[in-house]
Amino acid sequence: MRKPWVRGAIGVACGALALAAVSSSAQAAFVVFEATGADAAAITPTRDAFRTAVGGGTVAGANGSFGGVRREINWDGVPDGFSDPSPLPGNFFNANSPRGVVFSTPGTGFLVSANAGGATPPLFGFSGDFATFSPQKLFTAVNSNITDVSFFLAGTTTAATTAAFAVIFTDVEVAGLTKLEFFDASNALIFSRDVLVGGNQGLSFVGGVANAGEAIARVRITSGLNTIVANGVLGNPIDDVVVMDDFLFAEPVGASAVPEPVSLVVLAVGLLGLGFVQGWRRDNVRGVSSAWREFLPEEDGHK
Repeated sequence: MRKPWVRGAIGVACGALALAAVSSSAQAAFVVFEATGADAAAITPTRDAFRTAVGGGTVAGANGSFGGVRREINWDGVPDGFSDPSPLPGNFFNANSPRGVVFSTPGTGFLVSANAGGATPPLFGFSGDFATFSPQKLFTAVNSNITDVSFFLAGTTTAATTAAFAVIFTDVEVAGLTKLEFFDASNALIFSRDVLVGGNQGLSFVGGVANAGEAIARVRITSGLNTIVANGVLGNPIDDVVVMDDFLFAEPVGASAVPEPVSLVVLAVGLLGLGFVQGWRRDNVRGVSSAWREFLPEEDGHK
């Protein structure tokens, strides 16, 4: 017979292996769409393939709705009053133009770039670095390279999830600094993907589509390493600065009550641990002094 500590070690090892398996399968459960190139034409076929995988056609309805199954944001319809130098409210695309997303950042807010021909230079004042996929506006967090996207039933405060999400980036010049991360409703990481390098003024597309019922409650977008402080002003003159163009995502839907796979693994590990404790008690209670035995849990009506 194995000693109790051996049984416990086996249980922990099994739990660790199960968690690793879930992590691996969760990553594999998303179909990845990615491409990079010098202009919009280079990544359009991949954008179109993502659209097809999610569904919803090619003609946008009100509030970026494509047949009730897909939403898109291309920033170009954002009014001047919410464009650079004025900030974009984080809930603009759930309140002003309800599409079921709310943005947050560790920084100080968000900017949508200005239209050409106005008092504020377009492309955040960096026309030699950035290009657009859908002319002519871009999007960025301010004083941070992090943008978090949370999902809601469009136009409500009811939390929701989505089954697919994609972003187009511009000016990804350094590998490993720009990425997408998907989290489920329990805030567990279920998918992560680095964005392909597109080079100066190049465009990069990356997206993931769930193929096994995964539900994305939050997306974290890391855009390069540098930050935009204001029009024409960077956080530093050295690090790679990256901003965003179009967002594409499956229609946010009500959160499922079905337990997440990770929760099931935690439950299994807990049951293994309970078996370990009960086994330890059976093997060791006889050697415990009567002074301590009263603190042990009852088993079969005995102490």
